[in-house]
Amino acid sequence: MKISRSKLAAIITQRAQSSMTTKQLSQEIAAYLLTEGRTGELDSVMRDVMQLRADQGVVEVIATDARPLAANVRKDIESVIRELYPSAKQIIISENLDPSIIGGVQISLANQQLDLSVRAKLNRFKQLTAPAGGF
Repeated sequence: MKISRSKLAAIITQRAQSSMTTKQLSQEIAAYLLTEGRTGELDSVMRDVMQLRADQGVVEVIATDARPLAANVRKDIESVIRELYPSAKQIIISENLDPSIIGGVQISLANQQLDLSVRAKLNRFKQLTAPAGGF
């Protein structure tokens, strides 16, 4: 019988609170998903885990930038997250470097994304200035 994605996320969240290492937990998750042929669900399951953790007060954020985050940018991100999750006990900001961002930052949470990158702004500008009808 296939375990629902939400149940799987709850199990992972519970196992993460045990004494097992991150590596052990990662291997266990990978083994299960491979065995059950559900590797395509990994991103969705992990978003569900992030949401469950946020509900418990641990908000995880992935900040993608072209360069390592400056201290003031980290503070700004934390301020935005505190507004979204006022009851957060802990905010974990993980960095992801992507030179194609050019500048600015993309913030990914469990159930939402905020794209403040230069690339996104340029794309919006191109859409606004493109002639009507696509010619």
